Amino acid sequence: MILPVLLALAVAETFPFVTRQSGEVVADLEMSSPGSDWGVAGREAALATVTVDDRATQHVMVWSGEARHTYSVFLGAWPAGRHRLAIERHSGYSAPQSRLQVHGARFRELPADDPISFAPVLFARADTVGGFSDVPLIAYCERLPEGVLQYTVIFSNEDGGTSTRALMARWGRTTDIEYIYRLRTSKNLATIQAKDHQEVEFRGRRDGRHPLLIPSTKNNMVSGEGESPIRYQLAPVVVDLTHSSREQLMDDQPISYRVAAQELRREDKLRPFGTVDGERISDPRNYLYLEAKVSNQHSAVAAAARVKGEDFWRFGHLGRADYAISRDGWVRTTIEL
Repeated sequence: MILPVLLALAVAETFPFVTRQSGEVVADLEMSSPGSDWGVAGREAALATVTVDDRATQHVMVWSGEARHTYSVFLGAWPAGRHRLAIERHSGYSAPQSRLQVHGARFRELPADDPISFAPVLFARADTVGGFSDVPLIAYCERLPEGVLQYTVIFSNEDGGTSTRALMARWGRTTDIEYIYRLRTSKNLATIQAKDHQEVEFRGRRDGRHPLLIPSTKNNMVSGEGESPIRYQLAPVVVDLTHSSREQLMDDQPISYRVAAQELRREDKLRPFGTVDGERISDPRNYLYLEAKVSNQHSAVAAAARVKGEDFWRFGHLGRADYAISRDGWVRTTIEL
């Protein structure tokens, strides 16, 4: 009974920073959450509340557990001068046994045309607030033809839509990777990926140049209307995926695989190896992961592998045509070994 009281009385960590000119600022926050395990109910994570100059509140879910991890967030545009960033544990939305430890903060000023300056604010999906589900792990931005900036978020899982078995077969992971916002800079036209994967014009609110979005479906399609008590401002990594799949972003931050597996365990989506149990999968470490560049023409592909010493083949699509890969370009898939 003492621990929650001590956590609630924790003093905010503060970090001063100076901006040389008016503009967008990114903070790289190194944090950990002692006592946390994303896979155990009641110990999932601490939620950090981040403020600048006692306002401009946002949140960071410290899903890395006891491991130190750098969480990069955009702070918005600030005038030249001295400022103060404060970080403290949110007592209402942190897991009871999860503490918050802040190890340091670094600050970066961005040029006016940096893609991060247009990145979306993403509120937590309303039904996940306090539930530690489908949290955004990684954000990235691609420069597409005709001056289009496309912003994508990798969520820890999806509570609806594609089943876990199908995710492993068709996408090679159990996270949910969704583009949420496209900005056509030459035409100043913005669109979002809304319900049923429809691309619709964004007509919602902005905070400066940042659109305000919220997932509105259990497979994390977004809306420009509404908000929730938890506000994320992940600073996207600008990437070129010409020569690799989207899952490369997870490879670059391999802790994302651990968090995804922990969420599967907590949500009872795992089964023992070599068994069949509905849509459950075995431990993700039991799978062979393959990446390929494919070109389908009214067709679909599936991967097969044979283990040395065995006389039969194992298939990634489990013999189901709807689990085969029908899209083009760089893809990932898995085969349970």
